[in-house]
Amino acid sequence: MGQTRLAGLLVILVLFTAGCATRPQAVDKPLTHALDDTGNTHLGRLYADEVATHRGASGLYLIASGLEAIGARLHLADRAEASIDAQYYFVVDDTTGRLFIERLLKAADRGVRVRLLLDDIAAVNHDPGLSALDSHPHIEVRVFNPFAYRNFTALDFLFDFRRVNRRMHNKSFTVDNQVTIVGGRNIGDEYFQAREDLDFGDLDLLAFGPVVNEVSAAFDAYWNSAPATPISALVDESRRTIELGDLRITMQQNLDAALQTPYKDAVESTQLARKAGRPELFWCRSEAVYDLPGKVSSDRSDSTHRLGPLLAPYLINAQQQVLVISPYFVPGERGVELLRGVHSNGTEVIVVTNSLASTDVSAVHAGYAPYRKPLLEGGIELHEVRPDPDDQIRKKRGKRSSSRSSLHAKAFVFDRRWLYVGSFNFDPRSLELNTEMGLLCDCPELAGALADELIEDLGRATYRVTLDSDGELAWHTMDAGGETIHRSEPGVGFWRRFGVLLMGLLPIEGQL
Repeated sequence: MGQTRLAGLLVILVLFTAGCATRPQAVDKPLTHALDDTGNTHLGRLYADEVATHRGASGLYLIASGLEAIGARLHLADRAEASIDAQYYFVVDDTTGRLFIERLLKAADRGVRVRLLLDDIAAVNHDPGLSALDSHPHIEVRVFNPFAYRNFTALDFLFDFRRVNRRMHNKSFTVDNQVTIVGGRNIGDEYFQAREDLDFGDLDLLAFGPVVNEVSAAFDAYWNSAPATPISALVDESRRTIELGDLRITMQQNLDAALQTPYKDAVESTQLARKAGRPELFWCRSEAVYDLPGKVSSDRSDSTHRLGPLLAPYLINAQQQVLVISPYFVPGERGVELLRGVHSNGTEVIVVTNSLASTDVSAVHAGYAPYRKPLLEGGIELHEVRPDPDDQIRKKRGKRSSSRSSLHAKAFVFDRRWLYVGSFNFDPRSLELNTEMGLLCDCPELAGALADELIEDLGRATYRVTLDSDGELAWHTMDAGGETIHRSEPGVGFWRRFGVLLMGLLPIEGQL
């Protein structure tokens, strides 16, 4: 009887807490937009002649190196004169995260207007620091689709799952409305070769020209949308436990520490830094493609104004070759049917995703694994990234020998002409739940170069997955010693394989 009463009291307490919590409401906030009078800034003048010459085309620079990716963001922040608009799924409180915030602070101190939009999935854990940052007169911080229970988000998932399960996964960094970086990277050490134990392989596109205005329009749509809530509406001054001065001290200490490491020299020696921020660009017709922010409140079956249907015609109509690069690849029955249909029309289809040994989300691998055989039976070429690519690949990509490699890039190449780089995974979550964005470029020279490099590296960086004579999966690797064939998931032990098998029995595919 005592345990029953205790359980009843706990239920009443939880329901009382749920009833008393203040759920996020639409708040009054100023509507602000990208600045349109920035042509005389340094970045506005940098490629002005080329933009005028290549009418309607945008200048693109593909960033594969994590070192170059963080160096580009820091360099552009230093060059900012008017505005910085940064939109990310999350910013980690680590070395590169603090370097990033420190540069935003310095830019704001120069009078640059900074707008920082983060999804609340991780931002909710950093209310004090974000509130302090927001107190700067030239910085405003907003969070997307905020949690009501700031100190216990599990209650949001319990009482408001349908809403808080929909997240903003977009990633863009735009300076002076003249240059943008769009891709798959969040802000954290694993994305920028700053961790010794883990290195995420990823891609960004840096762009000048007309497509920058389109990215800014996408940012404005999210910034001014109902789900984007000022951090000041969630954390009032009386609850701020960190002041701006304290934040400055922390950021400076982090900078001082970073300046004493080889990482600083590596960042400063990247190609972008050596060329004083003016690399050679590919000039191509490009378009910013993205989900509208209202996706998070619409029915998941509603395909109106969504990124997936915008990309689908390029896949369906491909005539020669399709490359799918997706770290979280859960095609489902419809996706398998789609890819097999493309191949049946005579188009080569190559899929690159994570192996069980390289993935950081085992549940996603559990969702993907059942579709390997149907894909292979349909003629799809399937590659899974190795956690330990050979030394030639490591040297080429500047990787630490001790770091585990994991794929995080999201890209599609259609007929070696059309290139998409962004945040969209080939999985149900990107298609139906989260918001995504990217750049879609009609750029044969860049698309072809990326395809050539990727295909050249597949043998040394991935397991080639095939079906053996008995119809069972086999994983092939090529090293200096020749070919090795694995008959079970390579690079992992029994218990991890068993755990993934159990997860595959759960009805969670629609959440992956």
